[in-house]
Amino acid sequence: MRLFLSFLFSFTFLATIQSQTDFGIKGGTSLTFFNEDNGVFGENPETEVGYFGGIFLDIVIDKGFHIQPELVYKGIGDFEFLNVPIYLKYDVDNNFHILAGPSLNYFFNFFNNKFKIRADVSIAYDITSDLDINLKYTIGFQEISPNVLFIGLGYRL
Repeated sequence: MRLFLSFLFSFTFLATIQSQTDFGIKGGTSLTFFNEDNGVFGENPETEVGYFGGIFLDIVIDKGFHIQPELVYKGIGDFEFLNVPIYLKYDVDNNFHILAGPSLNYFFNFFNNKFKIRADVSIAYDITSDLDINLKYTIGFQEISPNVLFIGLGYRL
């Protein structure tokens, strides 16, 4: 809960001090890949479809470069977690973007060690000035954690 409140405060603070900041929401579907050879994931199959939703900030730091923190809730059956990536975003052109960075993850009901640091890689394409389609892959590093592919839409408010 403290992580969520800190992140929300950071979102609000950065939005008020940055003139070139966009705030938005995102959501979509996800595919979670469980590696049965490396761990016991209960009754979960090797791949399972889920959902996600959250908020993001897009902070321009220089021409073509942004910092984009996000707070995303992910659910898949009984498996739920918060994904907090902190992206460095690069504008390949006006509509196409590449994002990469570390992500902080809190697993509500799946692991004994609930906090994990992972890596996120993403691409986004602006359909309009307010709407984008995005594809993100989250890779687990610490011990055993499933990898997740996110496919969704983002909307700047």
